[in-house]
Amino acid sequence: MKKNAIYIVYFLMLLGMNNTVFAQATQTISGKIYDDITKQPLTGAVIVLMGTDNANGTVSDIDGYFKLPAVPIGRQAIKVSYTGYEERMANDIVVTAGKEVSMNIGMQEALHKLNEITVTYNKAKDKTRTNNDMAQVSARSFNMDETKRYAGALGDPSRMAANFAGVVSGNDSRNDIVVRGNSPIGMLWQLEGLNIPNPNHYGSMTSTGGPVSMLNNNNIDKSDFMTSAFPAQYGNAVAGVFDMRLREGNRNKHEFVAQMGFNGFELGAEGPLGKKKNTTYLVNYRYSTLGVFQKMGIDFGAGSIVPYYQDLNFKVTSNINKRAKLTLFGMSGRSKIDFLGKDVDSTKIGIYGGNPYYDERNLFGTTVNGVAYEYRLSDKTVSKLTIGYSGTMQQYKADSLSTDDYKPYADAFGRLSSEKISGVWTINHKINAQNNLQGGVIYDQTSYKLLNKDIKPDGSEEVFINSKGNFGLMQAYTQWKHRYNDKLSSVAGVHAQYITLNNTMAAEPRASVRYAISSKKAISIGYGLHHQAQNIYTYFVQTNTTNGAVLTNKDLGFTRSHHTVLTYDWNINEHLRIKAEAYYQLLGNVPVEQRSTAFSVLNTGADFGTTDVDSLVNKGKGYNYGTEVTVERFFNKGYYFLITGSLFQSRYSGSDGVERNTAFNTGHVLNVLAGKEFKVGKKGSVLALNLKLSTVGGRYFTPLDLEQSKIEGKSVYKESLAFSQQQQAYFRTDLRIAYRKEYKKSTLEMAVDFQNLTNQQNIFANYYDAKTQKMVTTYQQNFFPMPTVRFTF
Repeated sequence: MKKNAIYIVYFLMLLGMNNTVFAQATQTISGKIYDDITKQPLTGAVIVLMGTDNANGTVSDIDGYFKLPAVPIGRQAIKVSYTGYEERMANDIVVTAGKEVSMNIGMQEALHKLNEITVTYNKAKDKTRTNNDMAQVSARSFNMDETKRYAGALGDPSRMAANFAGVVSGNDSRNDIVVRGNSPIGMLWQLEGLNIPNPNHYGSMTSTGGPVSMLNNNNIDKSDFMTSAFPAQYGNAVAGVFDMRLREGNRNKHEFVAQMGFNGFELGAEGPLGKKKNTTYLVNYRYSTLGVFQKMGIDFGAGSIVPYYQDLNFKVTSNINKRAKLTLFGMSGRSKIDFLGKDVDSTKIGIYGGNPYYDERNLFGTTVNGVAYEYRLSDKTVSKLTIGYSGTMQQYKADSLSTDDYKPYADAFGRLSSEKISGVWTINHKINAQNNLQGGVIYDQTSYKLLNKDIKPDGSEEVFINSKGNFGLMQAYTQWKHRYNDKLSSVAGVHAQYITLNNTMAAEPRASVRYAISSKKAISIGYGLHHQAQNIYTYFVQTNTTNGAVLTNKDLGFTRSHHTVLTYDWNINEHLRIKAEAYYQLLGNVPVEQRSTAFSVLNTGADFGTTDVDSLVNKGKGYNYGTEVTVERFFNKGYYFLITGSLFQSRYSGSDGVERNTAFNTGHVLNVLAGKEFKVGKKGSVLALNLKLSTVGGRYFTPLDLEQSKIEGKSVYKESLAFSQQQQAYFRTDLRIAYRKEYKKSTLEMAVDFQNLTNQQNIFANYYDAKTQKMVTTYQQNFFPMPTVRFTF
């Protein structure tokens, strides 16, 4: 309690600081206006600052760039208009003294040609409009501000997305997200159009999440998140899509950021390169602070188990000429964590759990680098070629400890690495205001080297996987959007994919229709057939026979998924929106064991470990269905709220033919978020309070067989009763208090995230303690305040 009091006193002291008085600070909003399909710059677009007494406006230049100076700090809105195009409103723009606001705004051509177009996009439409014009159902955009604003998000895109309808995250130790009952391994991650590996620290090859994101939210631009029936350009996924974009650096001046918080010590810089300012750079480096917290004696929920990590994000953009743009981008990170038995106290809460008779040392590394060349072939056509390299490495060494004297015995060793060369080519052509076409080809050439083995007390080894080689995955797609009139639009497309590993291929139709019932209400329906290749590790798990190792999983086909979704949107007014969706997903060709068991890959992908199951066949099935409601008030007049609720079922059948709950069938989830900003003084300073309440149905689990565990000296579970028992419901309250102090040319931001404010003991896992011969229950994160300080200048 003393440590918590120190945090609160420190925060209040900073809040009460009264520095040198400055005149009312102003800032510049700059950016580029372009056609959202062809990327053609729009010359002469009118940009006007809204809601001010003094008129303030500008026009875009011949290259589409604009610069709007003398914008008062605080939350602002601008309106963009251009002859022949629908107006765009950009609301809730956070303007601070320490950093210029940069905005790239795509405009949609109007169907009806008038001297001046008066059709407007209200706040709600603009807020949820995705970068991808083809996404009409189960999709929304998000930006950097949302990753910082929401209590409990900690600047992490995945943790932020867990607040959206249909998304569940009931595990405090990781940011894996469960979309509509699907395993996290069904997610697709893209960065600047490249398919990328798990972008998280401590992210194993067999998962899509981890404790800390490597994607730094200071670098994130407006990005898209999709949960069902996604457009044809996205393939090899059955659950959802994160289409991440990195923002460009400031083209007008150099700016810097220094930050310290839960995610690490950070330093960032951005600005123009060269006299002509045609090239910009953006770079951010981060190093873990959790080790520092540990030395201070602060328990952040992991006990004595301390994670260390560092990462680098960057983007360099060069406008070569009026038609061509070259972009270099990437991220790289390394992380390590040691689970040492001597540091585990099973009587204390710890988000990572741990076995007191087991030492495990883990090392991870991930890198993604890409270069993209975009060229406008004409005023109606734009093409883009992206070449990328990505690599992953995961190494672990484990020792068993004697229950008498903790003497170590070699127990396991593994090293899993992969490298991927990727090429993505896309072309967009706008026939006219009503029709636009898009197509593309994606190729990933992956090489791998996989080793995982157990070491027995007599020194012999049991090898689960020992393979190296390479294979290719080719994808191609085409899609067409037609706007019949101002009310009705449709998207139709087809995606195909082929894997050279076992010559499996699939073709997938996609379609959606949207109809505006009125100026405030719309209904949409979407369908998509989706396939996903199995995880690399799964293909090469070996079956050990007297004649040697056999790769019994290598010929596995794609998992298949049919998505159907119905959407209803009601924009009640400019700031309030209700959205409801109903969906059904049918899964087939799911890998299960040849022998009669309850195993299914639909239950994998939400932990640190691997699943060493061989002899799999594509004979399993499953289904997910549910309804979701979102009530959202966008930030206006100093406050916002977001309420999302989901009722769903997620079921599967293994090779034994028994229908069961999946590991992710929590049944319901409710999130209530709200925030209020208060102006402090007359110099633009702001105090913000953000609250989040979450409750999730308990996850189903397989009960421990205590008697058999005593016999074998390790945790043994009753597989015949797989996922038959349910944990208690998950409940958590988070509170974020933030203060922003404006200076003449800089901004100081301070915040404290009070995680699990009520200190709710949510169950993490159960395991068998060989020394006490009892079942031990570990719990997730306890109450902990997480401070953040950010300075931009």
